[in-house]
Amino acid sequence: MMQSLAIFDLDHTLLDGDSDALWCAFLIDEGVLDGASFGPRNAETERGYRAGSISTQAFCDFYIGTLAGRTSAQWQPLRQRFVDERVLPRIKPGTAALLRRHRQQGDLLMLSTATNRFITEPTASALGFEHLIGTDCETDGQGRFTGRTRGTPNMRAGKIENLSAWLAARGQTIGGLTVSFYSDSMNDLPLLEAAQQPVAVDPEPALRALATTRGWPIVSLLS
Repeated sequence: MMQSLAIFDLDHTLLDGDSDALWCAFLIDEGVLDGASFGPRNAETERGYRAGSISTQAFCDFYIGTLAGRTSAQWQPLRQRFVDERVLPRIKPGTAALLRRHRQQGDLLMLSTATNRFITEPTASALGFEHLIGTDCETDGQGRFTGRTRGTPNMRAGKIENLSAWLAARGQTIGGLTVSFYSDSMNDLPLLEAAQQPVAVDPEPALRALATTRGWPIVSLLS
């Protein structure tokens, strides 16, 4: 029997909100970022993502830029508080049952998100994901984040590229698995179309209309 891989987007799919936007709001509240200047830029970037009008590189670099100048160890206390206080309380109520069902079926589970790996690692761990693909962050010789991405941002077509590379390292291909993919956004259309079992989760209007036309399942995790 062909192995099954269940892939889940994070922001607005399993999470009622966006990790990057929540991270920036948290840093503003903590006084790390200046809300008067950064807040509007954060809101505009999130709107661009939802509308699909911002480039992949610009989107990922904008948020990874908030990490610049510190090491992962220096960020760790704030990161853990952020996840505990701002992210985990917003995981959608239906998430646990959905993940449990796939585990009971023996599926391999993966979290695939455009948000950077550093921010999302604790969330993936808390939800029990063994495998995570996120946008990687560049660091300098001293281990400090440079504020730039490393490799292909894990967004739009980049999700397929990074998944393919991950599978190739395991001697597998997308075509050699039964892949289901859960997402809320048209930004994930490339991977939704590549998956044998695409599922729209609390989808934005454009994806809801497309899913309806194509007969893709539409589910809600909000209750």
